[in-house]
Amino acid sequence: MPPAFALHLVTLGVADLPRATAFYAAMGLERREHATTGVSFFQAGGVALSLFPRAALAADAGLDAEADAGRAAATLAFNVPDEASVDAALAHAARLGAEIVKPAQRAFWGGYSGYFADPDGHLWEVAHNPFWPLDADGRPTLPD
Repeated sequence: MPPAFALHLVTLGVADLPRATAFYAAMGLERREHATTGVSFFQAGGVALSLFPRAALAADAGLDAEADAGRAAATLAFNVPDEASVDAALAHAARLGAEIVKPAQRAFWGGYSGYFADPDGHLWEVAHNPFWPLDADGRPTLPD
């Protein structure tokens, strides 16, 4: 049985990470995970926002940054409680017609994730992030 589907994280591919980070902080979002380098995380109400350099986002999703520029502009993500749930969610998406863009694997940031594109090409990451524990309602908690 696949895990419950939810939106936990919106990742925007940005051209200038310091500029984008300063902009969203000035807009009033609460920055989290200050120790993380190469990406900025914000608490944004019931979801998290991350800012990731566009080329790095494309590489993380297994895409060519130039050929797949539209797909690499933003991703949506949902977190699941364990690695088996990542595999189950990707399999479920594939059965429903999604394209598996990057099969689940160990991620450079210490978790386990994979990517699929929905029937309209929107890119989703399914992730188990051991550093973002899920609360009783299945929502991730971003550390300070």
